Amino acid sequence: MSNVVNLEGEIMNLLRVHGSLSVAFLTRFLNERGIFCTRQKVERTLRKLVEQKKVEAFYTNGNKRKHYRLR
Repeated sequence: MSNVVNLEGEIMNLLRVHGSLSVAFLTRFLNERGIFCTRQKVERTLRKLVEQKKVEAFYTNGNKRKHYRLR
């Protein structure tokens, strides 16, 4: 069995279940699922998903944190 984790798929599943999330929450939920990754790796993957137009980034309530949701 392969130990390679599809990080994009896991992020898409989390966004499908929880709605919109910030990078911090995505990293936390991934680590709780046993997928140990850093914030930078999650941000890099999210940038790629935004370029592919699978996910959109937006700001909420004036705080300067990006949130991500499925398109």
